[in-house]
Order: sequence, then C-alpha cells, then structure tokens
Amino acid sequence: MKSIISSIACLVGMSLCLSTSYGASRDEIYKISANVGADGNFKYWSEGSPALAQLKTFVSDVTNPQSAGFVPADERVAVFDLDGTLVCETAPSYFEWMMYLHRVFDDPSFTPTAKQISDAEVIKRAVYARNVPGDMMWTEAIAQNEVFAGLTQEQYQEYVKNFLNAPVEGMNGLQWGEAVYIPMAEVVGYLVANGFTTYVISGSERQVTREYCDGVLPFGRNHIIGSDIHTSATTQGEKEGWDYTFKPTDDVIRGELYVKNLKMNKVNAMVREIGIKPILAFGNSSGDFSMFEFTTSKNDHPSMVMCVLADDLTRERGNLDKAAKMKANCQEKGWITISMRDDFATIYGEGVSLAK
Repeated sequence: MKSIISSIACLVGMSLCLSTSYGASRDEIYKISANVGADGNFKYWSEGSPALAQLKTFVSDVTNPQSAGFVPADERVAVFDLDGTLVCETAPSYFEWMMYLHRVFDDPSFTPTAKQISDAEVIKRAVYARNVPGDMMWTEAIAQNEVFAGLTQEQYQEYVKNFLNAPVEGMNGLQWGEAVYIPMAEVVGYLVANGFTTYVISGSERQVTREYCDGVLPFGRNHIIGSDIHTSATTQGEKEGWDYTFKPTDDVIRGELYVKNLKMNKVNAMVREIGIKPILAFGNSSGDFSMFEFTTSKNDHPSMVMCVLADDLTRERGNLDKAAKMKANCQEKGWITISMRDDFATIYGEGVSLAK
C-alpha cells in the first residue's frame, strides 16, 4: 500500500510532518461558515443552483412567524451525516478508515497481531479497489476499535488530531482536516444563523467525529452523535460500571465497539439524544435513509431531506453509477438532491486537485 504519509516523507512517533496545503484551512472554513449569515450570503454554490434555492425557500418559510409553516426555534432541528455529506469519503475512503490502516501498517509505535494485519489487508484491498461490501461497515468498525483499544480518551484524541494533518492520499494540496465540502460548511452556518439547532449523525466513531468537526464546523461537541465504543476505568477490571466507582487516579480507557450508528441506529440515536424530530436532514447514502424517513414521516412541521450526490469526476472521485441510483431513489421519495458537479462552485477551494 502506498504510505499515507509518503508525500510528507516522515513520521516521528505520533507527530506527522505537515504537507503543503492549498485548500482552505480549518480556520478559514469556520469563518466561511460564520459569514453566510441569516440572509444566506452564499459564495461557494453555483449561480442559480435549484437545490440551494429550495433550501432557502424552506428556511424562509419555517423562520417566518407570519407563515403557516413557521416552526419555533426550539423545534428547528437539522441533522447532518458526516462522511460524503460534509467531508470527503472517496479519496480513497473515510477518514477513520484511513487512520485505521495507518495504525496497522504505518505507525511505528504500534505492533499489530497477525490477525489484525490479516483483517486490515482484506479491508485495504476493498478500499483501493473501491469495492467495499456492505457487511464490511461492521467488520471494519470492530477491527478499527480493536487496534485503538487500551488508549485513554486523551491519547486517542491526540492521535486523531495528529492524523488530521495527514494528506488526503487521493488529492493534491489537501490535508484530512481540511477535506470539508466548503458549500456544505456554508449550509451549516446558514442554518445556525437562522436559529436551527444542528447535529451530526454519523456512522463514524463519535470521538473521531468530535475531533474532526471541532474548530472547522459550527457543531457543539455535545451535538455530535456517532458510533460508540465500550469504555472503562483503568482499574475497573471485570466489574460492571454500575458496580464500580471511578477513582481520582483512574483514566477512561477505550474498549470494543458498542454500536455502529447506521440505518435504524441513527433513528434510535436521535430519539435518545435529541428527543424531537428534525425538520431538515442531510445525507448521501442508503445508510441515511432511515434518518430521512424519520424526518419526513409523521412530522408535525414542514420537513425536507437533501442528499449529496458524489457525481463530480473532475474535482472529486465521484461515482456516476452510484450517484444515478441515489438520485433515482431520492426522486421516488420526493427528496432533494445536491449535485457536487452542478451545484458546487468549488468543493475544497483553489489549489486542490485529483492525484494522478
């Protein structure tokens, strides 16, 4: 496998050398999100985008007290998938998957077992063939959390932050922490400015998602919902959590996968952690369909779904067949599609291009 860090030529422990970056920085992306404002001063969408026009019409309706569709601010909830909806997942795979492969194959501070190497090789082949079977979403999550089990929360947090500096292998001029779809960053900021409470509902592990979003997209850390793992105290041993009292000398230690936050599990998470139906949902895959249906069915308020299509082959590693299938599914349901090719004036900013 081509080393994820080969283009920056060094790794010292867990400190990744920085590659030259020509896309928007994390700080710049955050400012872009903040500058849209409630009036919708969008700068990174294509002129005349029908999807953006529909979003602005919806927001105008639900925020207007004189409108029959008005929704009070405390019930104005929007939910976003992460990978493929807000950030890159195609070059060649999800951020957390590439971090997992790095952990097994390229991290000198970690010695994987023979089985961990064997499992990772299967996943690596699927990733680079761009042919990941559905059941691998589960097996990868198990394998991924196994190789990070035993780290404290603080150690893992630092690991994720360091990997945000790694270059995106399939792109030139882009680090993982900056691989945010700038037009979608504008959408998040626009909704926040219009009194929406926003959440990320991701299949990626919760702490990974927290670190990814923190400082680049305007979601509170307590508004990040993702896949969850078992945790325990350093000296807890085999005792159940209800039978153990955390000690001042304890750390919280990462364990095995607890729940993979896809499909119906996204609905379960929203019921547990949000408590009211969203009125807006953004996603990009069939793993988001349950979230979409939950948002639009039996809703007391106007509701809308928007699905991002990875149909750009020039600025992104899209897949036209998958995009066409997703578009057909959305049209059948009355869900709005966002074409990365047609609706986004830029994706990552100037200076970012596909790697040959």
